[in-house]
Amino acid sequence: MYEVKVQSHFSSAHNLRGYRGKCEDLHGHNWRVEVTARAEDLNGTGMVVDFKELKGVLDEIIGDLDHKYLNELEHFRNNNPTSENIARYIYQRISRSKPERNIKEVTVWETDSSSATYFE
Repeated sequence: MYEVKVQSHFSSAHNLRGYRGKCEDLHGHNWRVEVTARAEDLNGTGMVVDFKELKGVLDEIIGDLDHKYLNELEHFRNNNPTSENIARYIYQRISRSKPERNIKEVTVWETDSSSATYFE
């Protein structure tokens, strides 16, 4: 089994609806995102997936989130912009774009010590 990972970063603001505590107020994070792809066998060029291609798709998604107030984005109007929901959002967008990329999980860090991972 082979596993590859790519990472990216973005900055955005959000607040958590229905939460009791500091996070119910508007605040921001410098998020880190890691996408993991796995495969039993390598493709014809000896890769799980082309890093450049995977990073390009991730960067396109990150571009939609970077320097935004997440609560105002269509997806997060009905889904609280928690780390868990952001990880699921990124996972689903990458997986829909090209299922053969073998995406296994997406991890989102809102701080250096707090992260959430989504996988199916």
